[in-house]
Amino acid sequence: QDQLVESGGGLVQAGGSLRLSCAASSNIFINKQMDWYRRAPGKQRELVASISSGGRTNYADSVKGRFTISRDNAKNTVYLQMSSLRPEDTAVYYCHADKIPWGHYWGQGTQVTVSS
Repeated sequence: QDQLVESGGGLVQAGGSLRLSCAASSNIFINKQMDWYRRAPGKQRELVASISSGGRTNYADSVKGRFTISRDNAKNTVYLQMSSLRPEDTAVYYCHADKIPWGHYWGQGTQVTVSS
């Protein structure tokens, strides 16, 4: 079954760190760009970071220098290392990949809460 499964969320104090993981089915992961999105309460979903199959990365301005996206192709897993966390980073974080020829794969989401 094609799926994305996130883990690693939790409660952390401002300034702390968390690492999110997203385990993917191989047909979703191989040769595909992988993304992390987040949705904060009362806000629209936001693209946080992307990583291409070749390892090229892009970040939202709000997380540049604090978050790092990476992938382990042997494990079909993408990671989001989050450091210097702020209360405004509180959100549900989702793993995403495009479905070929059209559509989307989404994980179930993992809650990240940053206390001040």
